[in-house]
Amino acid sequence: METLVEIHDVRKVYKRDQFEIPVLNGITLGVPRGDFLALMGPSGSGKTTLLNLIAGIDRPTSGRILVDGQEVSSYSETALASWRARHVGFIFQMYNLIPVLNAAENVELPLLLTKLNRKQRKQHVENALAIVGLADRMTHYPRQLSGGQEQRVAIARAIVTDPTILVADEPTGDLDAKNADETLDLLQRLNAEFEKTIVMVTHDPKAAGRAKHALHLDKGVLAEGQYGYEAEPAVVRT
Repeated sequence: METLVEIHDVRKVYKRDQFEIPVLNGITLGVPRGDFLALMGPSGSGKTTLLNLIAGIDRPTSGRILVDGQEVSSYSETALASWRARHVGFIFQMYNLIPVLNAAENVELPLLLTKLNRKQRKQHVENALAIVGLADRMTHYPRQLSGGQEQRVAIARAIVTDPTILVADEPTGDLDAKNADETLDLLQRLNAEFEKTIVMVTHDPKAAGRAKHALHLDKGVLAEGQYGYEAEPAVVRT
């Protein structure tokens, strides 16, 4: 299976005053194209830091990160921002919808950075909202939607540009059990039907069980988990 994300001996150290705080300690990992990977671990284990490095939000202190053959860890800030806009779809715990924009306008936001014209953007928005089951909520504002519906709008926004990879940070953390299950159903569908590669941070073993497999971080080191379906695993080397 083709590897989409390659992480080579990545370390991340944060500096506070004269102190250095190591977060990731020499991670080497390969994520296959079309995978659905859950990253688990206790608070402070480095899972969100690793997700941010894969998404190009942050940079490693040392090591290399390649996504679809592009060494994103070497990009300038300007190049990295352009790459994120084209290749990464973000799903957050708190949805991050703009309250004064309706569902369609929220979903359209990433498309404003593309060369698509207004008619093309409208078609992309309609398709994305249809995929998440909210074609009849296009003109509704966030305050008029349930938490589960807000998260589905956020997922539509994440997929509207047809990104190379979806990154999800605790996507069910603010949802009740029913809406969490529906959100995970949708992520599984995006992975299985639309072949989207997904990397998800979660503290919930039940959510991790919906992924193809899980990896655990502890004190900045990765180890394979025991969750999920039988599938081509991520490659972890120590």
